Amino acid sequence: MLGLLNRIILTILISIITTLSFADDQHSHGANTNYLNTDWSFKGIFGTFDRASLQRGYQVYQEVCAGCHSVQHLSYRNLSEKGGPEFSVEEAKAIASQFEVEDGPNIDGEMFMRPARLSDKFVKPYPNVEASTAANGGAYPPDMSVLAKARAGGADYIYSLLLGYDEAPSGFELDDGVYYNKYMPGNKIKMSAPLSDGLVEYSDGTQATTEQMSKDVTAFLVWAAEPHLEAQHRMGFKAIIYLIILLALVYMSKQKVWSRFGSRKEPEEETFDKIERAATEYEGEDPKTFK
Repeated sequence: MLGLLNRIILTILISIITTLSFADDQHSHGANTNYLNTDWSFKGIFGTFDRASLQRGYQVYQEVCAGCHSVQHLSYRNLSEKGGPEFSVEEAKAIASQFEVEDGPNIDGEMFMRPARLSDKFVKPYPNVEASTAANGGAYPPDMSVLAKARAGGADYIYSLLLGYDEAPSGFELDDGVYYNKYMPGNKIKMSAPLSDGLVEYSDGTQATTEQMSKDVTAFLVWAAEPHLEAQHRMGFKAIIYLIILLALVYMSKQKVWSRFGSRKEPEEETFDKIERAATEYEGEDPKTFK
């Protein structure tokens, strides 16, 4: 019984430690320790997204990245949902209406273009992979929907890559249309530096430095990859509280069971002296003279 309780307690402790470790490591699994490190608000079991940063990040994505990179798993309605940028529904509708999507057929059997709705997926910059590859010199711009989860290092990798452009070291050869980036595997990348100071004008008045834009668009891409991250964090916290309560109950049960064994006294062995004294008292003689 006690062995079973010990195993239950050990299992609960391992579950708590695993949950806490996963919450800390899910955005940096396999991360290169040389990546630039930032104090991300969404890390850890209590992590949440910065709404203003997500809204700025969407602006950077739309004005800078969307010309080449898609986020095909996002819908415009996601922009107004809890846990994300949390634009108002009217703002999200206004954003969607700026784009046109193909629909149909109509009553004449023809396809037609219409303004996007909240239910529509984000409009892609190219109709297919071949078109995007041809338009970018043979390099395919990856979809950014799950980029933060697909790349080792997650948020730190994306942030470092955006800030990692530099002059190539002496003797380092680069082909035409290839750029040096110290955080890219192999240090060669076909995408030119996408950000520069003042490239966008933030609607909230925040100064658009390269570092600020990199941080904001990285946060947006992490949310795009895990739009329900905050709900997962809340569920993880509730699970830990449940496990702690369960651990306390199991521990008290173990103490209760163990107390039953501890309260039992082993019978004392009767020695010759005790037998002698008992016999002497029965006969009414002095123990010292008993023979």
